[in-house]
Amino acid sequence: MKIAITREVSPALATCELSFVARTPIDVKRAQAQHDAYCGALESLGCEVIRLPAEPSLPDSVFVEDVALAFDEVAIVTRPGAASRREEGRAVHEVLGSMRQLLRIEAPGTLDGGDVLRIGKQVFVGASARSNAEGRAQLRALLAPFGYSVIDVVTCDCLHLKSAVTQVAEGTLLINPAWLVDPSQFAGFRQIEVDPMEEHAANAVRVGDALVYPDCFPNTLARLRDAGIRVQTVDVSELQKAEGAVTCCSILLSAG
Repeated sequence: MKIAITREVSPALATCELSFVARTPIDVKRAQAQHDAYCGALESLGCEVIRLPAEPSLPDSVFVEDVALAFDEVAIVTRPGAASRREEGRAVHEVLGSMRQLLRIEAPGTLDGGDVLRIGKQVFVGASARSNAEGRAQLRALLAPFGYSVIDVVTCDCLHLKSAVTQVAEGTLLINPAWLVDPSQFAGFRQIEVDPMEEHAANAVRVGDALVYPDCFPNTLARLRDAGIRVQTVDVSELQKAEGAVTCCSILLSAG
């Protein structure tokens, strides 16, 4: 059984932080409906979804992935790179703390969960504007006792590592190599490249043998299905205007 921790969309979403996308009007009610359908997609794939209430004063708080990391042995409280986001984690951490021992990234380290891609005992971490060298070093030290190796990956032209690459099946990655300074760091994996006209298409949520994936990247979606991967699509167009993606909206962990 997988547990998915989520949080409802803040009514202040339109004032979110943005780095690589232009600000455009966001229909918050539509975003809330899209988020509800996203939670439903996770439930349909067997997840027990925990839905935390919205935080009206925290525009980006729907993007729970950035405030904590969940591993089989432990959970880690991050310290987001955007100062405006550092008050988002309290409710999420309370839930995680009931299931896992909590460890913490401390100042001056910064680390966004969106920069962390775990594949088995390998943990790839984006060297992005949101996750600094100190934060990455602290993560390496916190995870070393549990047998994880932490590998820095330099990104470019995107917010987070998981904007550029996610795992979509055992040994298989969905990747936009243009957003990685050294794509050869992932040479040991089977790779499905996004369609060149769909540069934001590398972000997918893997639940068991299936994916939750945006419905707005038809060419890349076809590549995933041609590879034999089961995909359930969702409309997240309003959340994408807030520089969000499908991994951003949940923290997945095993119930056991």
